[in-house]
Amino acid sequence: MKLGIMQGRLVPPEAGRFQCFPRQRWREEFAFAAAAGLDTIEWIYDAHGEDVNPLATEEGAVEMQRLSMVHGIRIESVCADWFMDYPLLGADPQTVQHRWSRLAWLMKRCAAMNIKRIVIPFVDASAIRGTEDAAAVAAGIGSLCELINLTKVELHLETALSPSDFASLLAQMPHAGVRVNYDSGNSASLGYLPREEFRAYGGRVGSVHLKDRKLGAGTVPLGEGSTDFEVLFDSLRSAGYRGDFILQVARGADGDEVAWARHNTGVARQMLRRLDGARAG
Repeated sequence: MKLGIMQGRLVPPEAGRFQCFPRQRWREEFAFAAAAGLDTIEWIYDAHGEDVNPLATEEGAVEMQRLSMVHGIRIESVCADWFMDYPLLGADPQTVQHRWSRLAWLMKRCAAMNIKRIVIPFVDASAIRGTEDAAAVAAGIGSLCELINLTKVELHLETALSPSDFASLLAQMPHAGVRVNYDSGNSASLGYLPREEFRAYGGRVGSVHLKDRKLGAGTVPLGEGSTDFEVLFDSLRSAGYRGDFILQVARGADGDEVAWARHNTGVARQMLRRLDGARAG
């Protein structure tokens, strides 16, 4: 299991955005991640940085891979926040088709760099609302199954759906390369219980965003919100989860990002040791 961090959390926020691709300082993040004791960075592909994102060009990809090797920081996942600005739902058919084509392009770019998964956020403005939206998502993902087979890039869905509704959606997409991105903070904020979630779809969880939120409210430091980490890790263990954990925690003070990341890395490592210890026992 690798412990990583969401891109942009190792440098001060840009343009007043809580989470975005850091246009100016992305190169520095590799050294910062290593200094914080992390293994990986979950790369962001979004509208804010799409014109300068190195993921999109051959030259940029080479530089990313060089920095990865120099600092020992892997890039194995992409958070496709581009689809928060340009949702895969709710637009006219031609526009929606163009956006699904963008996802297909992104899968090919990830395959070229040996990036193993793309997290697709279906939350906030991109949320799945009702059976019609669910059917549209299932159809769009279904059209990409052949490309999943070809590229070996998994699609991990992050949603705000209830456990039963998420399970119903997944039943329409049985491909093994379509997985769940489990966000511990979002689930806590929505009042979902880990045991119920994992009973519904635990075998499909492929990646985890580690964060804490209070019920019905925003992100807070790990351990200060409503997330029941003990039950969550017990549920992960029961499901046989062996994927990555990506820190997406509340921000600290501007300019103190590396120290704050190091602190949260320590907290998360303690959690993971308990998970491994319980497995060994």
